[in-house]
Amino acid sequence: MSKKILLLEDDLLLAQTLHELLESEGYDVTLVTSGNSAIDESYEHSFDLYIFDINVPDINGLELLKSLRDADDNTQAIFISALVDLNSIAKAFEIGAQDYIKKPFFPEELLIRVNAKLAIKSSNIKYKTIEYNPQKKLLKKDGHALALGETQEKLFSIFIQNIGQVLDKDILMECLEKPSPTGLRVAITKLKQTTGLNIKNLRGVGYILE
Repeated sequence: MSKKILLLEDDLLLAQTLHELLESEGYDVTLVTSGNSAIDESYEHSFDLYIFDINVPDINGLELLKSLRDADDNTQAIFISALVDLNSIAKAFEIGAQDYIKKPFFPEELLIRVNAKLAIKSSNIKYKTIEYNPQKKLLKKDGHALALGETQEKLFSIFIQNIGQVLDKDILMECLEKPSPTGLRVAITKLKQTTGLNIKNLRGVGYILE
């Protein structure tokens, strides 16, 4: 499946150039020209990467990314901007951008950085009817989002990324606020009930997700 990119750029000539270049590389690109349009798209669809200009209509790129981060959207983001002052660049990284490219730039430079960002992006882990994105910590079961408490989320993340491997109970207990063997058994039982994970207790050894 093609990686999805949301491109926010109000310079139509540059926008079209980047759109065509990225799509020629096999990416699925949604092009918008205003901050409000970008917000609408981000709420209606999920993306693998954001590419935002800063000086755009409605809401600027910096405010846009901050609002997305405040809403727990951790999608990777690259800024492309004519703003070259250190304050703007510092602000971009402060609010959670992964990269910043100063205009003017060669479109191929952006492509190199996009390829690098999406190549290192963690792929989804699938287990029976469960799908998990480790980077975004998004969990779906039977196609529906599933929310876990903090302790269960930590345990789930360890198990799902170590399928078929025996996990020492001391490592798992580090996920608990108040570590104890009894507390761990209770937490794992709840996790199994919520997610349907086939976790087995190997007495004296540890736990394994089969």
